[in-house]
Amino acid sequence: MGKAALLFKDNIRVHFSACETLNQFEALKAMGVGYTLYTAYPFVERMIFDKFKSPVMTCYDWQNANPFLTPAYIIENSRRCIQDSGLFTLMFGSRKGNRDESLMNKWYDALVKFTLEYGRGATCVEVDCQKVLGVEKAWEFRQRMKKDLPNRQINVFHIEDGQRGLDRLIEFSGYIAISVPELRIAKSKTYREDTHRLACYIKNKKPGIDIHLLGCTESKMLQQNRFCTSCDSSSYLASKRYGYLKKNYIKNIFPDKVRALVGDEIFNHVLKFNSEKNTGMILLTVYDLLNRFRKYAGTQN
Repeated sequence: MGKAALLFKDNIRVHFSACETLNQFEALKAMGVGYTLYTAYPFVERMIFDKFKSPVMTCYDWQNANPFLTPAYIIENSRRCIQDSGLFTLMFGSRKGNRDESLMNKWYDALVKFTLEYGRGATCVEVDCQKVLGVEKAWEFRQRMKKDLPNRQINVFHIEDGQRGLDRLIEFSGYIAISVPELRIAKSKTYREDTHRLACYIKNKKPGIDIHLLGCTESKMLQQNRFCTSCDSSSYLASKRYGYLKKNYIKNIFPDKVRALVGDEIFNHVLKFNSEKNTGMILLTVYDLLNRFRKYAGTQN
């Protein structure tokens, strides 16, 4: 059934996401980030579609030979790694519209095969298809995955599950995820309070359970929910994507000063896979976020 429950006290581990893009992961690894998350989407997509739309960023010759080895490299170089199923991208991304049960069954089968071969050691997010195939189909996949994979699994609560579904999930699971972006959309004015109330309900009903907050790295929410086990963040990519870090434009961030801050060894390693400007930006962003996460979420060691 995987590793024992993670009974962390007064801190929530922040998993840096999008690690399947290896030039980004190399920056995280160099900065000592131990908690990571990658999506299985680009790999499973290649298993079930003749033409794939999601690229795999390669940094090493062994990736060019077999890009499927990428997750094993991430897992090996992480303290704890989460594998996302890629289902959200399948349902609502570039292939949206094709969401029938046959495709979901193919995705599940390929995901299990991929995980057994390349994802051993990762904690796996389930195939939470409630929004397109209903609650009972999600339960079918959930129960199958528990039998099919030795990996520890994260089961995801969605609004569609309702109160009875939540109680059933708490009884079944050792690790539950709350979809914060979903609550943010459904209850934009109260999602922070609703998330905290939901996490408290789960923890009070089953004290030994682990809780993951999907897409949650707001400072106040991290501080308020430090009794949870984990959360995930892609915020380290915002500065690279939009060219700003705390209102500072990328042209005003000097690589030499970042080099002095993080050291030559780290800077030169990341520079192998990124431009000088992007190296400075991503390293400075990760440095800033690690300090913020330690302050609001507790130790990240």
